Amino acid sequence: MSTSPKTALLEEYALVARALSAPARLSLLEQLAQGERGVEALADKTGLTIANCSQHLQQLRRAALVTSRRDGKAVIYRLTDGHTLALMDLLRIVAERNVAQVERILRGLSDGQDAPEPVSRDELATRLAEGSVTVLDMRPADEYASAHIPGARNITLADLERMLPSLDPHAEIVAYCRGPYCIYAHQAVAALRKHGLNAKRLDGGLPEWREDGRPVLAGAIPE
Repeated sequence: MSTSPKTALLEEYALVARALSAPARLSLLEQLAQGERGVEALADKTGLTIANCSQHLQQLRRAALVTSRRDGKAVIYRLTDGHTLALMDLLRIVAERNVAQVERILRGLSDGQDAPEPVSRDELATRLAEGSVTVLDMRPADEYASAHIPGARNITLADLERMLPSLDPHAEIVAYCRGPYCIYAHQAVAALRKHGLNAKRLDGGLPEWREDGRPVLAGAIPE
């Protein structure tokens, strides 16, 4: 019996859904949202073996969530387009609104306290133009060097305590990180608020900011 067009469509939709069903593949998508990467770099970032990383990437490519190009002998991957990022964020939104365990995990990042409402990207752009905000990029240094929000200071959670004396206690602080699945900004905001600072996280991260068409800078951390 031949497959009906409706069934055939549902099979293809399910292919995309299955591609999102493994934590390792979500982690790979998070990394590719920062920029294109080779297999070895992705394996190193996610803690996967190269062979396992390649297998997951093939499944993401079959679902058209990522695409690839050759650079000599290396295969370089990237997100297919902004719709992949939007799908990643929609998955987060649905889980946060409807899965109780997700809410418990996020509250745990704030020691059980209600986190403040995130700052929208439009609001952050306005405050940057006014010079009325301190922006912290909580990603690793190599990701910051690849692209970051202009004016952002790069800091890791491990170095946050050391940085506290250099922060203006009266200024608003906005922290951001990798995007839909990153928790560094949540953790940074909780730590800063424990010290009485007015800290919030950005709604989204560097990938969403860039996808909006907003400016980014590249370059290593200034000495």
